[in-house]
Amino acid sequence: MEDAMRKPRDYDAELKALEDKARELKTRKVQQLGELVIATGADALTADELAGALVVLAETTDAGKRDAWAKRGVAFFRGKSRRSAPTPDRNAGSAQTQPGGAQSAASGAGAA
Repeated sequence: MEDAMRKPRDYDAELKALEDKARELKTRKVQQLGELVIATGADALTADELAGALVVLAETTDAGKRDAWAKRGVAFFRGKSRRSAPTPDRNAGSAQTQPGGAQSAASGAGAA
């Protein structure tokens, strides 16, 4: 009788739901990164130039440089929100970097 009362878990359905969610998050991240490239004007670079610059950024461990980049990024997002209608994604990104300061923005840039 216990078995009739308890419904078995559908692991396949749960796994598919998790895979769908992961795919959705990845798609959103790719879209946001593309929007960031366009918003900064970096879309004027060739793919090789942009990739090379991003590789250098990702490999940089100099905390002073990363801090300066983060401060510039925070200023960029603050300036954008005043000049144009803010989008929820941009506000969320700038809100996350402001409370933690420039250091959290620097660590986020390396992770992307």
